[in-house]
Amino acid sequence: MSTEELPPRESMEFDVVIVGAGPSGLGAAIRLKQLNPELSVVVVEKGSEVGAHILSGAVMDPVALDKLIPDWREDADCPLKTEVKDDRFYWFTETKAIKLPNFIMPPLMNNHHCYIGSLGRLCRWLAGKAEALGVEIYPGFAATEVLYDDKGAVRGIATGDMGVAKDGSHKASFTRGMELCGKYTLFAEGARGSLTKQLVAKFSLDANSQPPKFGIGLKEVWQIDPSKHQKGLVQ
Repeated sequence: MSTEELPPRESMEFDVVIVGAGPSGLGAAIRLKQLNPELSVVVVEKGSEVGAHILSGAVMDPVALDKLIPDWREDADCPLKTEVKDDRFYWFTETKAIKLPNFIMPPLMNNHHCYIGSLGRLCRWLAGKAEALGVEIYPGFAATEVLYDDKGAVRGIATGDMGVAKDGSHKASFTRGMELCGKYTLFAEGARGSLTKQLVAKFSLDANSQPPKFGIGLKEVWQIDPSKHQKGLVQ
């Protein structure tokens, strides 16, 4: 089946379309509804559920959350429960760990105002807050195409077609993706967003920017003796 033979997509209109149900996308959706409850806001998320594509463990600065949901500490369902009580930094050799004094560390290494928790669980909690305000959230729908109007401005996104075999042929279950159009489209895809990369290139959004900086993070999950666990310790 050629592209010309594909049936037209169904289209839905919103005030704001948000791509990505991470902290930024959900935070923006919540703030928009706080400012104007009448706005129609939709969030699409490629993960099978909200939080599925989020790095799970993290040390989080609550400064933005304090502004967005000031009473989050009183919410029994909020997953951020453990405040950082102690920072320890070590220099490792082959045989020993040498503790470094905290005063020589830059201010950004001070975590004492932060909380330890699962960012995935935090996103699921934020999704509940957003839905309670009337935000529509569609997990399991990847935004695969940017839609433009006749003037070249972004008018929304299209989700991917369903029921496509590995060889590109269409299964009996084939259904076309949806067009989600908005007065504003917010791309909150994260550091490796494919549509964001297309927009950066198309509109030269990085023309007056410094080259991007990249880092590699390694994550290990350790099981330790519960008797050795110290709540609130970042080491």
